[in-house]
Amino acid sequence: MTVLNFSKAFNFELPTRIEFGAGLYKEIPRFLKDLKSRKVLIITDPGITSLPWFKEILSLLQEAGFDFKVFKEVEANPKDRDAEAGAGAAIDFGADTLLALGGGSPIDCAKVVAILARQGGKPRDYEDRSKIGKEVLPILAVPTTAGTGTEVTFGAVITDTKNKFKFTVKSPRLAPKIALLDPVLTLSKSPALTAATGMDALTHAIEAFSSRVAEPLSDACALYAAELIAGNLERAVHHGTDLEARSAVLLGSLLAGIAFSHSDVGAVHCIAEALGGLYDIPHGVGNAVCLPAVMERCAGECAERYSRLAKAFGALSPDAPGAVDFVRRLAFKVGLPPFESFKVPEEDFPMIAEKSEANGSNKDNIPVLSKEDYLELLRTLQKGRR
Repeated sequence: MTVLNFSKAFNFELPTRIEFGAGLYKEIPRFLKDLKSRKVLIITDPGITSLPWFKEILSLLQEAGFDFKVFKEVEANPKDRDAEAGAGAAIDFGADTLLALGGGSPIDCAKVVAILARQGGKPRDYEDRSKIGKEVLPILAVPTTAGTGTEVTFGAVITDTKNKFKFTVKSPRLAPKIALLDPVLTLSKSPALTAATGMDALTHAIEAFSSRVAEPLSDACALYAAELIAGNLERAVHHGTDLEARSAVLLGSLLAGIAFSHSDVGAVHCIAEALGGLYDIPHGVGNAVCLPAVMERCAGECAERYSRLAKAFGALSPDAPGAVDFVRRLAFKVGLPPFESFKVPEEDFPMIAEKSEANGSNKDNIPVLSKEDYLELLRTLQKGRR
């Protein structure tokens, strides 16, 4: 049984209103009216704009009398230049609301656009959260992947294109006003994307629960998220039209987002963010591929917590090795690519390890890993050991 430290003070803040349900995307105009919106900038990516339901959303907005404009120049691993261009579009259009529609990239980008459009400057100006003022554009976030949980988090991860470095802009003021989660919008996602984003969400749950700064309420969200994702991801990947499985994974992703935003992530994210900043490897894929190896490295120090996760997973063995084995098997079953497919030069390993060690979340990982630890993990991954 997991022992909780009730003598440790904690706080829990969730300023985002959550709306969850199949077919709810047709109610987007109603939720925008709740935000008193008139001029809406839709922030998305080129892939989303080609989908039939996107065109339906535009028709619904038009019928409801909204003035809107589409900004679709958001890249995977959103860049500082994307946020700056989006802010320029918001200012030129006179937007009073942002509709962030897509995976983690458009929603993270929208959070920074919300600041820049009202307060000016560059994205990295707001790496210091004390500089984020009250004036930000309200966001209606509509995730179309079940992975990041960013629709309910306070932070946005952005790539500094000059220095090839990922940084975080974080404040409760960035939390979307409304998060609309509709599993119907995830039905069009490919098996590969479903697998990567689902394992990304599982990473959030695992790292939030095993973090040094975990708290009772984040634990509750993390454990239920782990149960939902572990029990339904394989079905969602191999039977993509299974709305029940899609709904369970989407809810798991939401809960995992709540969990890690009130706890922290850990070593998996430290590596994945370094890889994403240097080589533009999609964040979810990086997390998914690195997860089993990092869990194996941390299992000794996280034995009690991993044992509790093993029970949530329904693992054959309810202990730490059982949790690691379950995640490794799940990664194989959903068809994750091997680390070597990233084609990361081995001569870059020391630099990646250094960036991983310097990541702000490394201090909350159990155990705190050194540069040598990260180097060893990278060598293990390169050999094909997940």
